[in-house]
Amino acid sequence: MSGTKRKPICAFGGLLALAVITAPLSSPYAYAAMAAGQAQLAKLMDGYRRPADIPAPPDNPITPAKVALGKALFFDPRLSGSGVISCASCHNPSLGWQDGLAKGVGDHGSQLARRTPTILNLAWSAPLFWDGRAATLEEQAKVPMAAGDEMNKPHDQVVAQVKAIPGYRAAFATAYPGEDVNIDTIAKAIATYERTVISGRSPFDEWLGGEEAAISASAKQGFVLFNTTAKCASCHSGWRFTDDGFHDIGLAGDDPGRGRIMPKIAVLDHAFKTPTLRNVADRSPYMHDGSMRTLEEVVDHYDHGFIKRPSLADQIKPLGLSAQDKADLLAFMRTLSSHDDTVVAPTLPH
Repeated sequence: MSGTKRKPICAFGGLLALAVITAPLSSPYAYAAMAAGQAQLAKLMDGYRRPADIPAPPDNPITPAKVALGKALFFDPRLSGSGVISCASCHNPSLGWQDGLAKGVGDHGSQLARRTPTILNLAWSAPLFWDGRAATLEEQAKVPMAAGDEMNKPHDQVVAQVKAIPGYRAAFATAYPGEDVNIDTIAKAIATYERTVISGRSPFDEWLGGEEAAISASAKQGFVLFNTTAKCASCHSGWRFTDDGFHDIGLAGDDPGRGRIMPKIAVLDHAFKTPTLRNVADRSPYMHDGSMRTLEEVVDHYDHGFIKRPSLADQIKPLGLSAQDKADLLAFMRTLSSHDDTVVAPTLPH
């Protein structure tokens, strides 16, 4: 075909795009295809832009007083049976709001069955926990305190402990005037603080904003792969890179995950919540069981390493990724890490 060459049909802000055709450069069909591809990519990128406002339930709007109170409670080890661990012990801001361990550790050093999930960007997330057993952040906040293998302090003892501290009584009077100090208001305060734990702007966000040099050509190609050949976006969608859904991705093990909560739905056996990919490069290890130390292992798993069984999600199929494809995907995922302000532990009420 004399006078022809392979040409990308979409170039948006310097990104080589979603498909390639063979056509004369002067062909009006090639340029029409390029324009269509540009519009397609622009629409795709719009789906990853972060929202302007933080959502909160009508009965627990966010206020500075609630945030300050919730932060104190979040960092206070007096809410545990041993008086040694707090919410922040497992959700450490220096470790991506996780603990860096394959499996969480509870009161008196007991090992938990699953990895500690991050609390980043949970204001937009529901349901919660790896198996979705809590419908709201307020409900979620109550569970670890009373769980015997986690913070190991019954709710009545938590309430009595908090009420016994004058500084807390004053803080609750300011944050929740007219409401009792009880497990519900304690959970509401913790949930309010957790809603403010939001990942900052990353190089990917800067690229979305028009800064072409913010990410590499490899990362841009990784973004295309993420949304096409690699099929990552079928679950890791939206600005938080999660559909908040539950999927069996073919990991070994006997943990039924969501299947324990909803045992009559066969596809939910071995299904776990899709985690956010924000700051994912800084949050090793990976998977609900902490079985993978690196993102390279994660990509290999999705490419060909999963276990086939009846509940396996439809999206999980051999991908046939090349070494360059994998390198591009990893380059893209690393652009999702933000440089967030250091979190300073509060002075606890007394």
